[in-house]
Amino acid sequence: MELQQQYDRFFKEGIRAIETNTYTINELLQADLDQRYGITLLMRPDAATRASIQQFLSALRSIDPHQYYYPESDMHVTILSIISCYEGFQLQQINAAAYADIIREVLANQPAIRMEFKGITLSPAAVMIRGFVSDDALNHIRDQLRVAFKFSGLQHSIDERYSIFTAHSTVVRYQQKLADPAAWIQKIREFECHAFGKQQVKVMELVYNDWYQRKEKVQQLAYFSLPENEDQL
Repeated sequence: MELQQQYDRFFKEGIRAIETNTYTINELLQADLDQRYGITLLMRPDAATRASIQQFLSALRSIDPHQYYYPESDMHVTILSIISCYEGFQLQQINAAAYADIIREVLANQPAIRMEFKGITLSPAAVMIRGFVSDDALNHIRDQLRVAFKFSGLQHSIDERYSIFTAHSTVVRYQQKLADPAAWIQKIREFECHAFGKQQVKVMELVYNDWYQRKEKVQQLAYFSLPENEDQL
């Protein structure tokens, strides 16, 4: 199934969850009791895209200020979850440099990736920005990393929860009942096809992170620079 069709399916399912009051509340957000940690390879939307997303979030916040809105510092796209967050995982249990070395080898000579953020999709627990890559570069990187870690002998949980294939950025999580579900849906539909921005992804980060990628709980482990892709200029 094409990525656009997948996003459309997620959108319909997310709207249905709101309409039927079956959406998921992230209860651990409020209690700050979440001790799930992992390591993730990610990229971040550029400043112009983040500013555009914030305009959308401001529109939602005017309807319901009590949901969890990602600050610009926390916005990201997961390239691959190397160790999915689980309670009890601590950074000292692994050799972070060994993970960075594998990723660096996979990304060697990988040119920057062109990404477009356009439209809204949903999960039962969150609101997300749709991300699209201009070619198959992202899937190629993911597949190469899957193979490299499979034969590395290092702890990982790649694809154990699900096999990632999208390039979305989660920007809102439900932390309590929606104040006005009908108005919320209406506003989301207004931005369903909104163009948030385009960029070349020139940097990826390996981070030790909590479930929500909150800045105060994230530790950067390595940066990877991708050379500018002249074909995309």
